Amino acid sequence: MRTRIDACLAARGGEVAARVEAAEIGRYYLMLNDTGRQRFLNLLALQYGIDHEVARAAALELANAEGEALLSAAEKLRDLLESPRLRLMKRFNGIAGGVKFLVDLRADLLRLARKDASLAPVAREMRSLLASWFDVGFLELHAISWDSPAALLEKLIAYEAVHEIRSWNDMKKRLASDRRCFGFFHPAMPDEPLIFVEVALVNGVADNVQKLLDESKPAAEAEEADTAIFYSISNAQTGLAGVSFGEFLIKRVVSELQVQLPKLQTFATLSPIPGFAAWLTSACQEGRAAELLKASENMQITAMAGMDKVDDALQALLARPKWMEDRRTEMVLQVPMTRLCAHYLLHARAGKRAADPVAHFHLSNGARIGRINWLGDISAKGLSQSHGLMVNYLYKPNEVEKNFAGYMEGRIAAAPLIRDLQ
Repeated sequence: MRTRIDACLAARGGEVAARVEAAEIGRYYLMLNDTGRQRFLNLLALQYGIDHEVARAAALELANAEGEALLSAAEKLRDLLESPRLRLMKRFNGIAGGVKFLVDLRADLLRLARKDASLAPVAREMRSLLASWFDVGFLELHAISWDSPAALLEKLIAYEAVHEIRSWNDMKKRLASDRRCFGFFHPAMPDEPLIFVEVALVNGVADNVQKLLDESKPAAEAEEADTAIFYSISNAQTGLAGVSFGEFLIKRVVSELQVQLPKLQTFATLSPIPGFAAWLTSACQEGRAAELLKASENMQITAMAGMDKVDDALQALLARPKWMEDRRTEMVLQVPMTRLCAHYLLHARAGKRAADPVAHFHLSNGARIGRINWLGDISAKGLSQSHGLMVNYLYKPNEVEKNFAGYMEGRIAAAPLIRDLQ
């Protein structure tokens, strides 16, 4: 393998021959099992990095150069700071399927790098390279419909990361006349969505995903809808993790929908809160949940559970099988759980950013927290992630820039209804 890599980098037969070698390297890699792939990536990490001693000497030469020699020294240093493995990766850009190969190779790299720190420099270089190749200016926004190729629809089913597509009937419902689906595509990967968003055209802001995805419900008149609900946004390529284009997708789709359906007045999400249940468990274990609730709420929770400590009682109630089907339990929990969720969204932090990853995504795109929805997702996944709560993030075009700037300074935009829960 080293012989092929060296031949590809030397390019003694010209650029075409070098790319033929790159294609052979790619074919060889795809035949390897996990152990073989790790060895290949280790080879790149350990043998094809930057020669730091040579680069250091070139940097010293640059520091002492003047006039035309300065330009020459700068160019020399720039070339030396591009590692041989990065030059190898660039060879794949000119061969059929080469870009997709690199995206998938980075997916392997990210997975294997969790247990092998020596792969981290390769991962960083690949991220930088792919970020330049997948700049939003190169991406194409395409509508996806029931008439799209079956192979593409199968990929949507496979890549859907928020609400599982259970059947072809479910898929058809999501592409009905009162639904829209848009994806970003790259010219080098025309059959592969990079990220896609599913939209429901409704009247009023949706508060329950099971109702929204009910296959038995007939399609409404899209032209009469006043609200677009973004209910699922899925990154389709693991190898592009860290390459951000989600915010551009939402803005482009909002603009597209405003042109297609001028009656639309509201653009909102119906979003999961994937970190809430874990945060609440931690808060209860530390005895913090009771401090965030009103005395009357604490009394009702302990009385319902038959326990003395509020935090223990809350966990006990939530651990009961099908607690949400018991009307008395549900009524006792609704307001305090909504209050705790509001605190989580407004105040829980991971560094300077919102702790919840979905909250961070939308808030950093200029949305504001609009409403918390009690039992908005009672699927097994929804109950395990957030005890069934969901949230609407509102995208108001005239507020997006202000909300974004505020979030960068540590402020979270939220409706008065959310603030009043504190």
